[in-house]
Amino acid sequence: MIDDVLSELKQGIEKAKEALRRDLSKLRTGRAHPGMLENLRVEYYGQSTPIAQMANINVPEPRLITVKPWDKSQVQAVEKAIRESDLGLNPQVDSELIRIPIPPLSEERRKELVKVAKKNGEECKVAVRKARHDALDMLSEIEKDGGASKDDVDRGKKKAEEIVSESGAAVDHIVQQKEKEILTV
Repeated sequence: MIDDVLSELKQGIEKAKEALRRDLSKLRTGRAHPGMLENLRVEYYGQSTPIAQMANINVPEPRLITVKPWDKSQVQAVEKAIRESDLGLNPQVDSELIRIPIPPLSEERRKELVKVAKKNGEECKVAVRKARHDALDMLSEIEKDGGASKDDVDRGKKKAEEIVSESGAAVDHIVQQKEKEILTV
């Protein structure tokens, strides 16, 4: 039972770290990557559709993204969605292909992005602490119900704390890597 609680804790922590990685991948670093357009939605025949489901997104150069809609009649809709997004990009239509040059980031904008990355890291740590709290509650419940001895539960709690402290260091490492990536000119 204690092992089940600990494995559940590990799963919760992994989900939190995966969400952090996903959030950090959306932050601009001055280099083009297809993930920048991942959350962009386009009005497609009355439906709000993710851009990845209606176009090929490529990165032929470090500072250029190309988008080629499968339906040629949707070029203008895709261009409009990119232009109106909060990404601050200026797409250029070239018949059926949309070219999106990625401008270099200013120092001020880089610092703002670092703050956002740190905020995302802190949110991840809050999720990890919540998972720890839930696990410790379950362990106490197991002890109260007589499912395990006090010593076994104490060992389980100690192991849970070790897992949480290791994951805190891993979250810090992930955020530091992204910070370094953002600040590299």
